Amino acid sequence: MDPNTAVFERERPALLSISYRMLGEISAAEDVVQEAWLRFTASDVPAIENPSAWLRRVATNIALDTLKSARVRRESYVGPWLPEPIISEHGPSTESQFQLAQQCELALLWAMERLAPMERAAFVLREAFDADYAEIAQTLGKSEAACRQMVSRAHKRLQTSGPRFDVSVEDAAKAAERFFFAAAQDHAQAIKVLSEDAMAITDGGGKASAAFRVLLGPDDIMTVTQAVMANSKDQTNMRFAQVMANLHPAVARYVDGVLDTLTLVLPDKTGATHWIYVMRNPEKLRVLPSGA
Repeated sequence: MDPNTAVFERERPALLSISYRMLGEISAAEDVVQEAWLRFTASDVPAIENPSAWLRRVATNIALDTLKSARVRRESYVGPWLPEPIISEHGPSTESQFQLAQQCELALLWAMERLAPMERAAFVLREAFDADYAEIAQTLGKSEAACRQMVSRAHKRLQTSGPRFDVSVEDAAKAAERFFFAAAQDHAQAIKVLSEDAMAITDGGGKASAAFRVLLGPDDIMTVTQAVMANSKDQTNMRFAQVMANLHPAVARYVDGVLDTLTLVLPDKTGATHWIYVMRNPEKLRVLPSGA
């Protein structure tokens, strides 16, 4: 392996993580990294003083350009849009090129959609990669003071966005178990596990049946959930399994051996179910093998 390739391969996981955190899409993140590689090989590499910072800057700006067009597409998306999960059937893979990206919670990715693109980039570089404000300013073409303000605004917006971002693996697993057990019971029992301001978001992308709006509150959520579960009883060759989605336990439903639904449940600070993520879009339901 030549030195330039070695440098790039060393940075690839971080570049994938930056791109995925910016875009919430695996294929789009891979495209950003490929474009960064092309620009790297076309540059005077020996003259680059800090290849790591150079590559982060290039990947971030490519992702920013990509995000602009992605947001236009998402305006016409059928139903709610959710970030694509990084799914592992047997726990997180330490060999995966998306290892760093797995550490970004799906709830946080969803909440970051509410940030302006520049705010999102500043937040990702600062919080995920501990970049100093001089590097962030150079990357985004802003002053250090402006970058500090963007990171501060991002923190404030995320704190009021709804989902918790500090849920442990154990708490997430318990929340999922309580929710699915209650959902299989009567309606009155089921709504007791949900917080008053609970929300459920289903992404079908127009390719699978899904709610076309965000479900809000216990009654709304359980009415739809129990109707779906009732219809599912008629399906054969169905099985459920616990998988890992971005390092959190999630429930996967397989029909005829094909993954067709992924559900992640997160509790609030009291333990009540607060945020439910349901991915049904088949284009976003691929399990990454080790070394992907």
